[in-house]
Amino acid sequence: MSAQYLLDVSTLIALLWDLHEHNQRATRWQDTAGTLAVCPITEIGFLRISTQPAFGATVKQARKVLEDWKAVKNPVFIPCDLEILKTPAPPAGTKTTDFYLASLAEHYGMKLATLDNSMGHPAAFVIPV
Repeated sequence: MSAQYLLDVSTLIALLWDLHEHNQRATRWQDTAGTLAVCPITEIGFLRISTQPAFGATVKQARKVLEDWKAVKNPVFIPCDLEILKTPAPPAGTKTTDFYLASLAEHYGMKLATLDNSMGHPAAFVIPV
């Protein structure tokens, strides 16, 4: 069975926006990775950040980019159905979403694909440079 990866928000953004500093890194990895997955948090995060000045997309444009990528890559969609109190406590409040996503990935037998070298969760998989 090939590896399965839930994409974190930063990885999804890097994959879908050519102007992202890690686009080539994420794209190279995506082309050789196993099954990819998204969840409501990663999709919402993508839309939220894509509409900020750094990317400047409208909500409609960001939704279209996500929709087009999903049509081509056909990622697995997993629900955010894991209770937060049934996950490991993060080392700091700033890591709550990261730890939740990593725990969710682990719950579904996946790794969390991330660009963050300092996540500190056993289910985190840092995309190689």
